Amino acid sequence: MLSDRAEFGGVVSHVDGFCSRATLHEKWAKQGVLFGNLSDLVRDHGEVIRPHLMSWAVKPETDRFSAWHAAFWTGGTVLYVPRNVQVTEPLYSLIGLAADGAADFSHTLIILEEGASATLLEETSSASLESSGLHVGAVELILGPRSNLRYVQLQNWNKKVWHFAHQAGRVQADASLQWTAGALGSKLAHIHQDVFLDGKGAAAEVNGVTFATDRQVISYYTQQTHNAPNSRSDLLYKDVVRDKARCIWRGMIKVAKDAQKTDGYQRNDSLLMSDECRADAIPGLEIEADDVRCTHGATCGQVDEEQLFYCMCRGLDRIEAMHIIVEGFFQRVYDRIPVEIVRETLGQAVEKKLGIGGV
Repeated sequence: MLSDRAEFGGVVSHVDGFCSRATLHEKWAKQGVLFGNLSDLVRDHGEVIRPHLMSWAVKPETDRFSAWHAAFWTGGTVLYVPRNVQVTEPLYSLIGLAADGAADFSHTLIILEEGASATLLEETSSASLESSGLHVGAVELILGPRSNLRYVQLQNWNKKVWHFAHQAGRVQADASLQWTAGALGSKLAHIHQDVFLDGKGAAAEVNGVTFATDRQVISYYTQQTHNAPNSRSDLLYKDVVRDKARCIWRGMIKVAKDAQKTDGYQRNDSLLMSDECRADAIPGLEIEADDVRCTHGATCGQVDEEQLFYCMCRGLDRIEAMHIIVEGFFQRVYDRIPVEIVRETLGQAVEKKLGIGGV
């Protein structure tokens, strides 16, 4: 398992809503870093955690799913990094479902004080391929001025899990957020992913890799909200759709009246691998300022048969040729991810989707 890798500075694991493991290297604990089970840390360090929990990033009144989550949340992972502390080792969080018919309402909360930095890899996974389940989750990323966060979430439930989530990041002045989402599993997934650039000079890079097969439906609604001047956002989502699956991406860039000198970009590319799959891309702009640069783009197309023929002429079978083409399609996102273990994990999951490297 990834949690056994030596390069992680801390590990938190939840199964069926209960924390089964929480460790943090002593050198980070001595510097005031908190990393562990949300329920325990709210109890023991409420003065630090409670002001940020479901207060201004994810709000319970948004819709029925956020209300359910606020009412029934079952712990989760919290990371708190004090002012000017640089956590140089990546941290790992696992959210798992094991029992058949289990429901998970876990909450992820990351708080970086001014000048702090950290990297968190979070993975969702099912213990078996046959157990059904429900996940109604939330993610809150709170970045203080001049802080730097790399957050990666790999959603890899089995195809009998329903996945709903509200996820939001708030970025203060001169802070930087790199947010990577890998959506590979679940029967149906619907995620609201919002980034709020609240301080002057705030920056956010949002990367997404989606691979839907069989009859999967994966839907992402993203929003980049610029509330301050000289802020920058860059979103890139790459979707691969096969069989009778469907991917939906609806993106919006919002620019407030006072957010002059905004630079916002969003792009979604979809690769169709069958005649019966479908991909929908709906970009949008809402701009109230008059001195901005905001653009968007979306493409959709099928695998080029000439590329497949070229690969197969060089000794590859059709599945191996497809794998090379899909890897090349995702490569632009991989190149934006600086953590090697994340690139490896995404690549291995894609291989399994294509029927390569076992199940």
